[in-house]
Formats: sequence, structure tokens, C-alpha cells
Amino acid sequence: MKVLFWLCAIVVAYAYFGYAICLWLRVRLSTLPVLRGSITPPVSVVIAARNEEANLPAKLRNLREIDYPAEQMQVVIASDGSTDRTAEILEENAPFVHPVILEKNGGKAAALNAVVQHATGEILIFLDARQVVEPNAVRELVSAFADPQIGAVSGELLLGDGDGDTGSEGLGIYWKIEKMVRKLESASGSVVGVTGAIYAIRRECFTEIPSGAILDDVFIPMQVARMGKRVIFEPRARAHDRIFRDPGKEFSRKVRTLTGNYQLIQMSPWLLTPANPLFLRFISHKLLRLVVPFLLLATLILSALVPGRLYRGLFWAQVIFYGLALLGMSAPAIRTFRPVAIAKTFVMLNWAAVLAFYNFVVGNTEVWN
Repeated sequence: MKVLFWLCAIVVAYAYFGYAICLWLRVRLSTLPVLRGSITPPVSVVIAARNEEANLPAKLRNLREIDYPAEQMQVVIASDGSTDRTAEILEENAPFVHPVILEKNGGKAAALNAVVQHATGEILIFLDARQVVEPNAVRELVSAFADPQIGAVSGELLLGDGDGDTGSEGLGIYWKIEKMVRKLESASGSVVGVTGAIYAIRRECFTEIPSGAILDDVFIPMQVARMGKRVIFEPRARAHDRIFRDPGKEFSRKVRTLTGNYQLIQMSPWLLTPANPLFLRFISHKLLRLVVPFLLLATLILSALVPGRLYRGLFWAQVIFYGLALLGMSAPAIRTFRPVAIAKTFVMLNWAAVLAFYNFVVGNTEVWN
């Protein structure tokens, strides 16, 4: 039982810290540079929108402010079976916008496939309807495509205020670790996922997204990597978004994302084979976090069963940690205390992984569109 306890503990530690440390050591030994250039090839900004009448006016103003030659930038936006004024707003803003009106809601994947069919640019810029993109973001994304080895470029999403403050201590730390991992992956090769709100790929690298797919921002870059191209992270291409102040919405978004990882494996089993050039990174960054909650339960039980003062101390340390998380959930006033915020966020993220596993096992498709 001692061996099993330490095996579980080591895997958990590797998933959250060890992988980042390995990447850091790899970067310290060598980095893969990117040849950037001041290029302005034809680009197509593609967006899938459903019932976005509240966000579209601001988004269209934002797109008009992008610093890129107007004659080289096409904007294609799909209304995915919207029941509000989304389609009307798009049609009113033609010809600046090339509207793609889909009568029935087919989901984001189908809508993206539809807009790409109407895209004429050499580079596809994927954006979402809600986030605000900085004026230089498209230029920063495109500059990396001067390097023929680059197939996709991810921008950076800043949550909360303009400085990237998420408004939550725990989520802020988690997000900083996530971005650090992406930067290290990029510097040493390729990232295994991109920021869904702002990323770009070469038109010829686009692969049709399977119907109902949740994680286009992982499916697409993994297909690009499979073609032998690099997928990099460009922190100078930034978009801004608000964090959901309703904890329930933020939690639901996380459950949906984690469920998408299970769905992705089901749709693309090659990801778990040597055909995946990013196999170890995919396992380390995406899959291990899905099994962490079950390993945490195992370490708690095993530390209670294994005799010895060390294991008894580790057991009570875990109990105190989870107690802080429960305290943070039940007493909002104390959530600003860093240990409580970290414990609460850690437990929330792992509970989301448990629910994602449940959704996958029972085939809950409500989160898939």
C-alpha cells in the first residue's frame, strides 16, 4: 500500500508541477526559435455566433478597429440557428461582414465548418463573439506564419481586468500556471491546445471538425501537429474577457471543457497512439488531470490505512486542506484568504473532472452543443 500511495502522489504532483518543471528544464537546454516577419497575407476572421445580439455590436466595432489592411481582411460570421436578432445584425453590416445564416442550430463545430467554406484568406483567424481583441492581435498572430514550420498560432486570453486579474485568487494562480505551461510548450516545440477565443491556422491545415465536437481549440491544433507543423503560443496577440461572477457558470464551463477531453479521445483515438507527435505532451497536459481526482481519493484512503506517523500526518494534512475548501464554499467572506481560495479552486477543478467523467460514461450530450 505504501508503494501505491507514493505512486498516486507522484502522478498527482507530476500533473500539476512536474510536467512544468520538465518543460522548464527542456527550455533551459534548448529552445526552438520562430522566424517572424512583417507580412500581411489575406486573412479571414471566422466566428460562429448563436443568439449573440447583445455582444455583436461591440464585437463588430472591435473588428473594425483591428490594425490590418482592410483589403486583406475578410470577416465571415455564422448565425447558428439564432432565435434573436443575430442574423439581422450580420446582414445589416454587410459587406464588412460576410454573413452565413444557418437556419437550424447545428452546434459550434458545424457552424465553424460552414464559415470556413466561405473563407478566402490564406490564414484563418478564429475568434469568439464575446471577447475584445486588441488592435494589433491579428498582426501578431500572422507574423509567426513567416516561418514555414508554423501551422497554428494561439493568442492569449486575459480574464477580468486588463492586467489579467481573474478576480479570484485560486483561479488566478491556476490560470498563471496554465499560461506558463503553454509558453514552455511553445518554446520547446508545440502546444497541445490553443486559446479558443483567439487563434490562427494556415488555411491548408484546416481539417473539418467532427459534428458535436466541444474542443475545436484542441482538435484543430492536434491535427496541425499531425501534419508536421508547429503550434505555438503568442502572448502578444491578446483578447480580453470577463470571468463569470456566478460561480455556477464558471464551474459549468469547466465541466464542459473537461468533458470535451473525453469526447476528443473517442472521436480521435489516434491521439493515444504513436501517430500523435505530441503524445507525451497530450498525456501530461490533458489526460492526467482527468484521473487526478481519483488518485487524490486513493491517496486519502491509503494514507488512512498505512500505519506510521508520516502517513497519519499526511492524512490529516489532506483532511485540513479539504476542510479549507469546504470552508471557502460555505463562507464567501473568507474566500479572499489565499490558502482557502487555493484549496477551494483545487477541489472545484477536480470535482469538475469527476462530473466530466460521469457525463462521458452516461453519454450526457447536453454539454456537447
